[in-house]
Formats: sequence, C-alpha cells, structure tokens
Amino acid sequence: MFKKYTPTAVAKNLYEIEPNFFIKNGIKTIFCDLDNTLDGYYEKEPTEQAINFYNSLRDNNIKLIIVSNNTKSRVEKYCKLLGCEFLYACAKPTTCKFKKYLKKYNYNLAECMVIGDQVFTDVLFANKLKIKSILCDNLVSKDQFFTKINKFFDKHVRNYLKKRNKLTNWREI
Repeated sequence: MFKKYTPTAVAKNLYEIEPNFFIKNGIKTIFCDLDNTLDGYYEKEPTEQAINFYNSLRDNNIKLIIVSNNTKSRVEKYCKLLGCEFLYACAKPTTCKFKKYLKKYNYNLAECMVIGDQVFTDVLFANKLKIKSILCDNLVSKDQFFTKINKFFDKHVRNYLKKRNKLTNWREI
C-alpha cells in the first residue's frame, strides 16, 4: 500500500545534493517543486541559495524545470527571475498536464528526477510517472494553510516508511 508513497531517496534539502550526484546517476533533467523545496512559499524572488543551485546545475548541463501546484502569477514571476522553465497549476499528484508536457518535449524518463517536499503530491506524482524521486524535509517551517493539512498526514507516512527502513538517503544510491 505504501509503495506508491515511497521515494527513491530522501534528503534534508535539495541544497545538500551536489551536481555530481545527478551526473553519477544519469540525471539530465530535474523536475523540482517550488514552495518549501526550492524556496519558501513567501519568497517572491529567488534567493541567492536558489540562484546558486540553479547555476551549478546549469553549469553541469542539468536542466531544472519547476513543476508547481501554485498559480501562474506566483510561479511565472519567480521562474522568469531565476531563468528556468516552469509548469504551474499542475494539480500534482495528477499527471495529465505533465504527460502532455513530457510528450511534447520527448523526455527520457530514466534521465529525469522529481524533487519535492510532500509525499502525497511530489512522491506520488513521480511514482505514477515511474520517475525517480527525492523527498526533502521542509525547507522552512512556515507553510501555506492547505499544505499544513497534507503535512499532517505526510508526517505519519514518513514515520511508517522510516520504521520499515524504506527511506534511503540520497548518498546511498
């Protein structure tokens, strides 16, 4: 039952993962959640940490694409300042909008990875698509109201998976 909520790996946050990890694992494209993964939801512009991460990926020929459930105005402004591609209002974990995007650009899913902070959106989304995933802890403690509800249940799933040794640290893959 919990297999669909099991990520490929876990990380404290995406900033601890160096580009060499992605290169070693043949990852050429990262589909990354925005809010509480790349930056706090209240950050209107990319932080220096996000810019440095994006630049380090780009310098290593790894593409970063933001895949967010948030609104166009939120995601577009942030991503244009960062300089990366994006999809907004994705309704993760549903995959319809994203599958159209994948079909249009013909990505090799074996070379892709999803990174996010929620089991019920990001990890389930990746597993439905059969894409590797990294589940991060919350980047910041402050969260949007509706996300707090997901996080309540998320905590219980993480604890279940942890007790059964189903959460592999990214350094071990």
